[in-house]
Amino acid sequence: MPPLSKLICDSVCAAHTKRERRKEARPGELLGAALDLFVEKGYAATRAEEVAKRAGVSKGTLFLYFASKEELFKAVVRQNISGRFTEWNAEFDAFEGSTPDMLRLFMTMWWQRVGVTKVSGITKMMLTEAGNFPELAHFYQQEVIAPAHELIRRMLQRGVDRGEFAPIDMTYGIYVVLAPMIFLQVIMNSKGGCLTDMQDDALVPERYIAVQVQTILNGLRARPDDTPNQLGQSKVRFA
Repeated sequence: MPPLSKLICDSVCAAHTKRERRKEARPGELLGAALDLFVEKGYAATRAEEVAKRAGVSKGTLFLYFASKEELFKAVVRQNISGRFTEWNAEFDAFEGSTPDMLRLFMTMWWQRVGVTKVSGITKMMLTEAGNFPELAHFYQQEVIAPAHELIRRMLQRGVDRGEFAPIDMTYGIYVVLAPMIFLQVIMNSKGGCLTDMQDDALVPERYIAVQVQTILNGLRARPDDTPNQLGQSKVRFA
């Protein structure tokens, strides 16, 4: 049997290691709890003590890691959305297929990585509460909206440059891609939305996205008479 001193030392070391592991896990646990509550209750109604309680720590411990609720929200956004644009842009740069295939993959992967997760609830939250929190709105604009717009613009411009898409006003063209995704996020995170009623006529996200992608591609497809006018836009056709 090991001497008592060794048993005491082992016990102390094990307790210390457990505390260190717990300490390292806390930021992630706090961010997870914060995401849940921001999506469930909204930004204004979420209190710091609620986040701490759900994460299993004290309010004081929360403020050791995040100076305020605002900083906590920013960390949630950076971890789950804005911090991923480097990865998404790298995937864009490495893609070797056609731009229609890229757009199809982009919207499908968006659903699998973001749309179907709790993170999509942040979009609805910002749509409803941003007006009351100008600083958060500015942060979200810089960290999420601007990079998303630029990524979509690059994708559309790639298609135009390769002769796969007709010339388009990029300022507004990006919303052709964004609008269906925003709609789906809002519906998905609204109580009583059609996604909660799994009947024959319920909105099935995968089918919805497939139809939206095909519709967008049909509209963007380059045709022989697609020549830019002096504004850099395609001639309007009514046929």
